[in-house]
Amino acid sequence: MRTIIAVAAAAAALPFAVPAFAQDMTTGSGTAATTSADTTTTSTPTAAQDSETPRSPDGSKAFGIEPYVGVLGGWERFDRQSNAGIPIPPNKYRLDGALVQGVAGVNVPLGPVFVGAEGNVAKGVSGDIDWEYGVAGRFGFRAGDSGLIYGKVGYQWVNFDKVADTRRDYNAVTYGIGVEVGPKDIGLGGITGRSGLRLRLEMNTFNDAKSFRPMAGVIAHF
Repeated sequence: MRTIIAVAAAAAALPFAVPAFAQDMTTGSGTAATTSADTTTTSTPTAAQDSETPRSPDGSKAFGIEPYVGVLGGWERFDRQSNAGIPIPPNKYRLDGALVQGVAGVNVPLGPVFVGAEGNVAKGVSGDIDWEYGVAGRFGFRAGDSGLIYGKVGYQWVNFDKVADTRRDYNAVTYGIGVEVGPKDIGLGGITGRSGLRLRLEMNTFNDAKSFRPMAGVIAHF
């Protein structure tokens, strides 16, 4: 008799238990779906934002400020013509000489290009040039994060130790082109990366192509 009563009670409770269990399953699935949707919604804008961040040609940072200093060596020869007021020297003299030059400046990367400003001081170590100093603006293209291809325009003062007035500085506009290389894949830093070194090769002229000055040296940026 007791067994019959227990079976009857279980049968009566079954119609109420099944809907409750189904409702719990539905609620759990809805919560999981909502969580998944929230995660998807949260991650999608972040990925889109990263893809729209400006980058340089090699994928490094597009913008920054890079101060630098450097030491270069080279040689300059001036034409034997009227040149920014420089006296034409006697035949036994040539206005030329070897130079050691210090530079300091700043680069501003702008995506695939850059602009910058630079000052320089040079000392003649042989020949007729005593001192040179000047300023210039630079502009050009970035080759990855460490290479630069650029032109420059500036103003330069030159003092000679073998002209009639050795105290006078002769001045004129200067022009130049150059390259800097320092590949990151051999451990050197980039223009927006950590500090490092780059090799510079540069050609300049004084007063509308009245001199010829090749220079080469090392640039340290930080």
